Amino acid sequence: MKRIWIRLRVDLSLLAVAVVWGSSYLVTKDLSSAASVPSLLGWRFVVAAAALGILWMWRVRRIPGRAEAWTGVLLGLTQAGVLFLETFGVAQTQASTAGLIISLTVIFTPLLDAAAARRWLPPQYFVAAVVSIVGVALLTTGAGFRSPQPGDLLMLAAALARAIHVSLLGTLTRDKLYSSITVTLIQSVVCALLGIALDPAGMVTSAMSFSPAAWLSVLYLGLACSVFAFLVQLWAVRRTSASRASLLMGTEPLWAVLLGVVVAGESLGWPGAGGCLLIIGGCHAGQRIEATFRAAAIVVEPDPAGPPQQLHKDLIG
Repeated sequence: MKRIWIRLRVDLSLLAVAVVWGSSYLVTKDLSSAASVPSLLGWRFVVAAAALGILWMWRVRRIPGRAEAWTGVLLGLTQAGVLFLETFGVAQTQASTAGLIISLTVIFTPLLDAAAARRWLPPQYFVAAVVSIVGVALLTTGAGFRSPQPGDLLMLAAALARAIHVSLLGTLTRDKLYSSITVTLIQSVVCALLGIALDPAGMVTSAMSFSPAAWLSVLYLGLACSVFAFLVQLWAVRRTSASRASLLMGTEPLWAVLLGVVVAGESLGWPGAGGCLLIIGGCHAGQRIEATFRAAAIVVEPDPAGPPQQLHKDLIG
């Protein structure tokens, strides 16, 4: 019974992360009408950096070395690029559409990793990728065939940028004794500073014009979608398999669609609904194919450096 309870807690925690991330598109879209994109991201990461700073003082309290600090800065710049594209994109398309298109990250990331390692993925993977792309084409047609909207293209660019960010995260932190809290804190500070630098007047104006509900949304994005989701994800993935974690967190686009349709009254249309199914099915199939291929490669040719677990050490000791 204890083992079942632990597994249930882990599964529910990962599902909560997916729900929170899926809801972020709708919350961001609502806030984008009350503030500029730089000021919105600036306030989101001011909140996140403040919370992570408190956590850093509690758990770490170790000044990072030069390499660790520069890693955090570089990842902060790429993360900021992802979030600027996402936020501009969400402001110009439906929240449900945005959540589905960004899920293509799970297709793009293994492609980048395979290209960097000069190792071809199985043909079935490319079939899944094509299915997902066809799904995006159907999703962006709406009630009839049309050219993709600017927001759709920005979300597609954000999916590619997020894949680059995730690949860099693995490359720059693998086998390093970096603190995950420290690196994430630096990333958040960089994002906050960029938001402030790009629109300082907007930061002041939005702070004065935000309603209590808008401030609650900012806190939700900073604390729930950034700090909470990161820490819970980190705690949960160490207590379950990578495939199970990916499967549960991969439900993010489902929650984005559900909340967009039920809460915001968005409509996908029949082509969009078909595209939704193709994207989710293609991404899920591609994720499983890549995981199986990677597991087989590890068995055949073990990595002498061992699994890249060092980044998370400060949260389990």
